[in-house]
Amino acid sequence: MTETIRVAVLILSDKGASGEREDLSGPAISAILQGLAEVVALDVVPDEKELIIEKLIDYADRLKVDIVFTCGGTGFAPRDVTPEATLEVCDRLVPGITDAMRLRSLQVTDRAMLSRAIAGIRGKTLIINLPGSPKAVRECLEVFLPVMDHAVETLRGEAYECAQTPE
Repeated sequence: MTETIRVAVLILSDKGASGEREDLSGPAISAILQGLAEVVALDVVPDEKELIIEKLIDYADRLKVDIVFTCGGTGFAPRDVTPEATLEVCDRLVPGITDAMRLRSLQVTDRAMLSRAIAGIRGKTLIINLPGSPKAVRECLEVFLPVMDHAVETLRGEAYECAQTPE
């Protein structure tokens, strides 16, 4: 990887946005990414689809970050609209990322199957929906981090040979 990976983190929480609850997922992501990527934006917004769409577009089109991690809003609650907002801004989907995260999370809790999280690409930005809890964020990032560099290199147009060499 030649350039530092630039990341934006978007926390979706009505209570977090109003100051009723402290967000712990954002700091958890920042700590996990220490030395692996630079977190250039971290925002907390309420579960409002249009606000989420606006932020995702801003991160991808104006800030031109490599990856956006969203936290929260992926469950069954009526205000959980993160996947729908993500779908609206993505050009292509990347189901393998969230499939792998759910598979790993199912080893910890059967509630993982209730996640509606998605991953997709807008331009050269990868957007990944993560759960809202710091523990689940850590579990999901453990799955993604081994492929993060290659994903970003490919999106930037720097990786052309994707086949792994046999041992």
